Amino acid sequence: MDLQTTIYIAVGLSFALYIGIAIWARAGSTSEFYAAGGSVPPVMNGMATAADWMSAASFISMAGLIANMGYGGGLFLMGWTGGYVLLAMLLAPYLRKFGKFTVPQFIGDRFYSKSASTIAVVCLLTASLTYIIGQMTGVGVAFSRFLGVSSSTGIYIGMAIVFAYAVFGGMKGITYTQVAQYCVLIAAYIVPAIFISLNLTGNPIPQLGLGSTMSGSDISLLTKLDQVVVDLGFGKYTTTTAGSTLNMFVYTMSLMIGTAGLPHVIMRFFTVPTVAAARSSAGWALVFIALLYTTAPAVAAMAKLNLHAAVNTAVTKGGDLYAVESSIKADERPDWMKRWEKTGLLKFEDKNGDGRIQYYNDKTKNADAKGKAEAAGWKGNELTVNADIIVLANPEIALLPNWVIALVAAGGLAAALSTAAGLLMAISAAVSHDLVKGIFAPDISEKNELLAGKVSMAVAVVVAGYLGLNPPGFAAGTVALAFGIAASSLFPAIMMGIFSKKMNKEGAMAGMLAGLFITLFYVFAHKGIFFIKGTDFVGMIGGPNSFFGITPEAFGAIGALVNFIVAFAVDKVTKEPPEHIQHMVEAVRIPRGSKMVDGAH
Repeated sequence: MDLQTTIYIAVGLSFALYIGIAIWARAGSTSEFYAAGGSVPPVMNGMATAADWMSAASFISMAGLIANMGYGGGLFLMGWTGGYVLLAMLLAPYLRKFGKFTVPQFIGDRFYSKSASTIAVVCLLTASLTYIIGQMTGVGVAFSRFLGVSSSTGIYIGMAIVFAYAVFGGMKGITYTQVAQYCVLIAAYIVPAIFISLNLTGNPIPQLGLGSTMSGSDISLLTKLDQVVVDLGFGKYTTTTAGSTLNMFVYTMSLMIGTAGLPHVIMRFFTVPTVAAARSSAGWALVFIALLYTTAPAVAAMAKLNLHAAVNTAVTKGGDLYAVESSIKADERPDWMKRWEKTGLLKFEDKNGDGRIQYYNDKTKNADAKGKAEAAGWKGNELTVNADIIVLANPEIALLPNWVIALVAAGGLAAALSTAAGLLMAISAAVSHDLVKGIFAPDISEKNELLAGKVSMAVAVVVAGYLGLNPPGFAAGTVALAFGIAASSLFPAIMMGIFSKKMNKEGAMAGMLAGLFITLFYVFAHKGIFFIKGTDFVGMIGGPNSFFGITPEAFGAIGALVNFIVAFAVDKVTKEPPEHIQHMVEAVRIPRGSKMVDGAH
């Protein structure tokens, strides 16, 4: 059976499974639509949470980021998994005990203010819509490569699949679909890694293969990789960092608290029956996430080594770049390169007209290495490889069986669709439950609220598809913006709502607005904001800048600090919360069982 047919079968079967589950798990009440009836077992909720969290960014992009960044890419592993430790210890049990459906509802009730709830909705929508752009784009990339359709067509198909199981099933349908999607995506990630680790090191366990020696050699895999990348003018894979130490720390912290503040992740802990189950499901989620996250560094290193070997660019004598003897002929490049060229994510340009591919770092600060490359007739790097293809193309580069490549295709789509569904659920709940019922129509019947939830979900699917088809430039350039928004606005408000009974509504609202504003300002100022008066271009605000060397993607932690400072400062000059609110906060922290979720207590 040829590769394309195998891919069609694997993807088709996975989609049939998702839709079948959605039909079986239709939501018949608001409790089922928003919180799956609060009856999901901890292990299944942990698996669904893992799928909800492990998006296209985790499945498709993370290994690519680590492959490009080397050691510095470890901040994604530390930040994203560390966020779940915060969730398990500081947020999930208490939010579950509070017994609400959504984050804005918690903030509105805790800070006894519809205005606070509205601000939380704005923060939630900003973070979720920014985040969902990447998921829909990932769907388009995977479809365009594996199903032979355009990226736009892929996004339309993804919209239809999500619509089928999210609009009708709500959180109940999404939960059980995400359990299936986790099984697909984890198999798709680990199976190829086992094959590749076995081929390169003889060790079938990727995590151990990363530290093992190459097959038939006494050189370790990482030592070999360091040699290859240095020969090509790049920094050492095992020592390169992401900017300054301060930036690494702040970036990691921003990802941690951003993860803990993402509303679509927090909502998952409203679906379990008890407080103990919420804590347990957070622990299970960490286990299921760790299966992929501990494999990612091995996938990244092995994929980078395979890529360099595949294009045959590291032929040197004694590490001397000037002594390059040959590189792969352009007209003999492998089929996988030609397939990925069609997507635009891999590009070849014969700059020196020799009919061969030269791949090296032509922007290296190593003048000696650059000079030798130019003396050898190289006129610049001729191969551009998008980091997003590292995981998806890895099985093809390693010449693995067709069924493994097809499994990876199904896994990539499962990862993107699972998170997109979770984000859409958060957006739908914010609109129908927090705005329609909470503010505009508090007396709405359960039947009409359920209808409003489904309509808002359908609208959210259309908006998500539009943003995937027409991604705003600022969002495409700042992948971590969603984490920065959640970190700087929602996380501090939730923390103060749980652990500070004296924090009042004025402080919480001022803190959320200050954190959100300063984070957005820094991001836009760094990227540069063009402004026009009439029809004439006037100028640009901002541009490249740096606050103690902190990158915009890492600024969410600074925004959170500003949030806390402003909130406590305003709290000091305004009156305390009512007594019943302070008693409620104390009661939430009492370690005892909880009733079933009903969205009312």
